[in-house]
Amino acid sequence: MKTAKLLRGLLLVAILAGVAVAASRGGALNAAAVERLVASAGATAPLLFVLGYAIATVFFIPGSVLTLAAGALFGPVAGAFYSLTGATLGATLAFLVARFLAGAWVVRKAGGRLRDFVQGVEAEGWRFVAFVRLVPLFPFNLVNYALGLTRISLVQYVVASYLCMLPGALAYAYLGFAGREAATGGEGLLQKGLIALALLATAAFLPQLVMRLRRPPAGRTDAASVSQRVGQNEIPVIVDVRGVDEYRGELGHIPGSLNIPLAELAAALPRLEPYRDQGIVLVCRTDKRSAQAAELLARAGFRGIEVLEGGMEQWNRLRLSVNR
Repeated sequence: MKTAKLLRGLLLVAILAGVAVAASRGGALNAAAVERLVASAGATAPLLFVLGYAIATVFFIPGSVLTLAAGALFGPVAGAFYSLTGATLGATLAFLVARFLAGAWVVRKAGGRLRDFVQGVEAEGWRFVAFVRLVPLFPFNLVNYALGLTRISLVQYVVASYLCMLPGALAYAYLGFAGREAATGGEGLLQKGLIALALLATAAFLPQLVMRLRRPPAGRTDAASVSQRVGQNEIPVIVDVRGVDEYRGELGHIPGSLNIPLAELAAALPRLEPYRDQGIVLVCRTDKRSAQAAELLARAGFRGIEVLEGGMEQWNRLRLSVNR
């Protein structure tokens, strides 16, 4: 036990020292410096580059410069392969370091929202890894360590990371290659430049596509169906997103509904956590605010969201039961 704690302490100190050194000397890392190092390595240059990329990833050094340099030095295909391999190796090392340092502690101590987050990530598995690799909501190096604190399978983590980082690696490596060709006066500059721009545009568009595919559209439901399901206790919760005055006003509200005004919904998400995967019906005066609320809940990872078409106006037209 004492030996394990000592090893964890030494490893943590080594990581922090490496990050501090990398931060203090970050300005020294540029394409020219990488080129000089690789040129001096001779036949072992690819191996040296991959290992250097992995170490840089562990110590929070941005990899974009290295990927651009790889494209210029090794060509677009080999450069993307070496960069991707180095980035995946480094991401795996960071993942394992975090799991060794604090993974068991997080499992024991996580509670409340942290526990819900960890369990949600673990339930998504490789899909969550793919999402954060394609949609860079958080810094790449930080995500590597954060995912190590969960119990996501190492194999799923590595495979999803490698495949989903491929588009970005290809784009940046080809951009570095095109830049090198432009600097040396190579042939077909226009064509290579257009290919580089196309790859960058594809890499930039993928996150938006993934966001849309990952976020299921809210379902629509009608007043008669909701009324019948309420009578049969088949709806976990109905959330009315109108203001308090409207909720108690002339149109009334559906019996048993929960009133959370749209402006307060984001702050009230913890109240809805028990219904994350059970289904929520949203209602307002018509259905415009309900649709906005559905978007917000979908972005927060809620599933089974339904919008009541026509809202309380349609509910009243059908003379269904209301409370005022």
